[in-house]
Amino acid sequence: MINTLKRRELIIDQLCREGSVRVEELSGQYDVSSVTIRNDLRYLERSGCAVRAYGGAKLNKQFVFDRPLQDKGRINRDVKYTIACAAAALVNDGDSIILDSGSTISQMVPQLQGKQELVVMTNALNIAFELASNEQVDLMVIGGSVRRKSWSLYGPSAEQHIRQYRFDKLFLGVDGFDLVSGITTPNPGEAQLNRAMCDVAREVIAVADASKFGRTSFCMIREIGQIQKLVTDSGIPEEYRRKLQSLGVEVIIADS
Repeated sequence: MINTLKRRELIIDQLCREGSVRVEELSGQYDVSSVTIRNDLRYLERSGCAVRAYGGAKLNKQFVFDRPLQDKGRINRDVKYTIACAAAALVNDGDSIILDSGSTISQMVPQLQGKQELVVMTNALNIAFELASNEQVDLMVIGGSVRRKSWSLYGPSAEQHIRQYRFDKLFLGVDGFDLVSGITTPNPGEAQLNRAMCDVAREVIAVADASKFGRTSFCMIREIGQIQKLVTDSGIPEEYRRKLQSLGVEVIIADS
């Protein structure tokens, strides 16, 4: 018999595929009581990824799930490219910057061609590979454990490594961006590294397309008022734009 954690992960996978699940079907599928399944569904509802319904549960479509980088890269690709170009325009010759992992951040890399004497630190294997041939970039790669879903590195050694330095700018990838929950991501280890990145950067620049607004996930990285800039698209809700501006956050609309 599979353990509770694994069963709940499998139920989440089924929710993502099918949109809903039923208690009696899950009870037979996993050979456990309906009481156990109801406890599982209550746990998933408290976590935010499910909404209880009569006889089962439905997927909470506002919740951010941990998906492979190549899947994320297919979503809103043109908008992400426009945002990446606007973000790269904020990089000046001689800057020291951190590039977080993520599908939008990775599209910044070609736009850095022509920038002079950059210092770039990244935890993203795909970004490091692309930057390795750029002779104007002093490339630093954070060491740590590999997250295959995001092609990124994380862990205590990564956090210890990054805290030895200070950077001009951090370009922070965003999974969820909510006025109450703040900037969030599904993976605890990556969230902890992101917090360390924020601590060592003079300027934190969040990079997010409008699909990320109103979405939340397990792990908080930063309150929205603790960033200096947000690069996004014209789909940002007016409520979000007004709130960020009232907090002193500069909002850059890439496709305006």
